[in-house]
Amino acid sequence: MSVDFLSMVKYSHLFVSGLLMTLKLTFLAVTIGVILGLIVALIKMSSIKPISFIGASYVEIIRGTPLLVQLLLIYNGLMQFGIDIPAFTAGVSALAINSAAYVAEIIRAGIQAVDPGQNEAARSLGMTHAMAMRYVIIPQAIKNILPALGNEFIVMLKESAIVSVIGFADLTRQADIIQSITYKYFEPYIIIAAIYFVMTFIFSRLLGIFERRLRAGDTR
Repeated sequence: MSVDFLSMVKYSHLFVSGLLMTLKLTFLAVTIGVILGLIVALIKMSSIKPISFIGASYVEIIRGTPLLVQLLLIYNGLMQFGIDIPAFTAGVSALAINSAAYVAEIIRAGIQAVDPGQNEAARSLGMTHAMAMRYVIIPQAIKNILPALGNEFIVMLKESAIVSVIGFADLTRQADIIQSITYKYFEPYIIIAAIYFVMTFIFSRLLGIFERRLRAGDTR
């Protein structure tokens, strides 16, 4: 059977729709993942052992189990208890929960990389530990970890393809639909592979520019 990419033109609206849904899913999941990751990082760094154990357990369990299993537990597993979650919500939840475990470690490392003297100086000015973290430590840590968070977004962008297994109409799912209509496997999957590559290439370059500007700001 010959390769015919021109036959895919009539399905361009499906590729565009899938692309938009993929971006929406990824942006939302990473945003929630960063917020949740910050909370988990602070819990893990708590001086109270039972609380820090909860944070550490979360990170280890999520990082130690496949994202696909987590997705299926949320989408299919909860149905057993009468909880029917839409595919989009399940996809965002699974990706956010998974991303949070990795973001938590990024944030923890960023906070620990801040000079301890910063915290001591803040405390000497009468700030509580919470105030020092909020106004002094975390803002500096965020600046240091922004490139790593950008990489996390790129990783999530590619891993979001896994939500196609629960029927969510992302880019990969649209390629499945097209191949089921046309009985062509090569063309639609090559096209979405190219789209994923272009997206990750663009975001990687933008991230590189951002990192260089951050370094330039530090030197000034």
